[in-house]
Amino acid sequence: MGRLQERVRGLLSNRWLVFVAAMWLQSVAGIGYLFGSMSPVIKSSLNYNQKQVARLGVAKDLGDSVGFFAGSLCELLPLWAALLVGALKNLIGYGWVWLIVTGRAPVLPLWAMCVLIFVGTNGETYFNTAALVSCVQNFPKSRGPVVGILKGFAGLSGAILTQIYTVIHSPDHASIIFMVAVGPTMVAIALMFFVRPVGGHRQVRPTDGTSFTFIYSVCLLLAAYLMGVMLVQDLVTLSQTVITIFTTILFVIILVPIVIPLALSFSAEPRVPEEEALLAEPQKEEPTKSETVVHEVIFSEVESEVEDEKAKGVDLLPASERQKRIAQLQTKLVQAAAEGAVRVKRRRGPHRGENFTLLQALIKADFWLIFFSLLLGSGSGLTVIDNLGQISQSLKYDNQHIFVSMISIWNFLGRVGGGYFSEVVVREYAYPRPVAMAVAQLIMAVGHVYVAFALPGALYVGTVLIGLGYGAHWAIVPAAASELFGLKNFGALYNFITMANPAGSLVFSGLIASTIYDREAEKQAHQPNSPWHYTGSIFSSMFGAEEPPKCEGSICFFLTLVIMSGFCVVAVALSMILVYRTKSVYAYLYGNSRTAAVS
Repeated sequence: MGRLQERVRGLLSNRWLVFVAAMWLQSVAGIGYLFGSMSPVIKSSLNYNQKQVARLGVAKDLGDSVGFFAGSLCELLPLWAALLVGALKNLIGYGWVWLIVTGRAPVLPLWAMCVLIFVGTNGETYFNTAALVSCVQNFPKSRGPVVGILKGFAGLSGAILTQIYTVIHSPDHASIIFMVAVGPTMVAIALMFFVRPVGGHRQVRPTDGTSFTFIYSVCLLLAAYLMGVMLVQDLVTLSQTVITIFTTILFVIILVPIVIPLALSFSAEPRVPEEEALLAEPQKEEPTKSETVVHEVIFSEVESEVEDEKAKGVDLLPASERQKRIAQLQTKLVQAAAEGAVRVKRRRGPHRGENFTLLQALIKADFWLIFFSLLLGSGSGLTVIDNLGQISQSLKYDNQHIFVSMISIWNFLGRVGGGYFSEVVVREYAYPRPVAMAVAQLIMAVGHVYVAFALPGALYVGTVLIGLGYGAHWAIVPAAASELFGLKNFGALYNFITMANPAGSLVFSGLIASTIYDREAEKQAHQPNSPWHYTGSIFSSMFGAEEPPKCEGSICFFLTLVIMSGFCVVAVALSMILVYRTKSVYAYLYGNSRTAAVS
């Protein structure tokens, strides 16, 4: 009985359980991706025009990205408290919207509705921040895969929630707003005591690589399954029983990763000794140049005479004991510094690779290179996502919702793949992670051009390229930011950087795309042979108002997509500048693992 209790306690403090719980949390955290499904019922119930709905969309984008309070709460309060706040914001915001839409609460002005949408969507920033902060701290040596998988599930949550809605679908179309208000809230409250740091850096196991491979396999299976189910449900009329079976299988696939923490907690597999886990990677017997650099970074705060004493003590030990001695000495020095027994040098600020506050990061060129590169890259991708319905209409594709779901799935795979391949870059070659971001932006530039020229299968190819490139940003950028500016204030840093996403969308979508689209639509509407010329006249005579003109043909978004492709190339240049500036940092952080790998 005592042994079973010990196993259960080990399970509750297992970092893989935290990771799996964070994946489940992220599976319902992409509330903003369902706005396209909620906006029609809001528009019809409240008699909004398209411009008013667009303002609600801007409030949604801001709520999805403004996470200053989420980052601050995750630093000041336990993560469970931050998750509780996020769950309550989600419930209050979208719950109130549901009451208004169904007539159970009085109608509020447009600005107040924007506030409710902002508050409700802003709840997901607490989910994202808590999941990332806890898992990056638990897996400090696997930041790329962890961030990619978590952000991937957030990107796929729109498709997951949509599939769940097909089961509870009712004649009342407002029920999707009720699901958004209640579903994520219940999941967040159920998991809020599981998503937390558990000292995961001390839980390294030999099978960690196999566990990540298993998670990646589940991710690929999940994406393929959702793609198949989406196509079947679109092409064939299915009974409610079959839809329920499809959704049940979806739940089973999402739950499968729980076998990893269960197997690790109830097996006798040994952990890697703590002393070895504290080291970056296994090292050669003789000190190498990269090891010396790493040691200098670790002990850069300590007085030079303590450095000399450390070096002598290590050199006198046998080679076989050197690794353990370095780990023990590191621990003693950290404790001594904390107790005031070791004097610490006063410096003007931290170096790259150490812990920065947000204010310290804001005066660094590398931070702004990340920000503007993300603004140009992800901002152009978000513009395509937000305007995909109009793009597919202008190119005369019938099944518009297929492309919305497809780009969501490719977005998911881009996040998972971006985390994996960027980790290969830093682990195998000790090369800066932002080089993977440059590749993603180049892929997006090609995708924009392909759609702009309406080449064969434009949207099928375009959703693949743009979805993959856009998704990769959200695996690479958080991991790179944590490496360059530390983990201590990661929540605040991450939530500031995410502001680049709505800023880019505001420029590309709000200023460029909408202006060019309306201009081309007006040209077509005033052509005598245009169907919109007659439709607009009839509509105006009947209702005393003009129907907003629509644009047809590749010309509607041609110039916008070409401009965005050019800005993606500029983003590639910014990313490569960042690569050049951070080569030495990544050599310090990962050079020893590269040396050990080739030895």
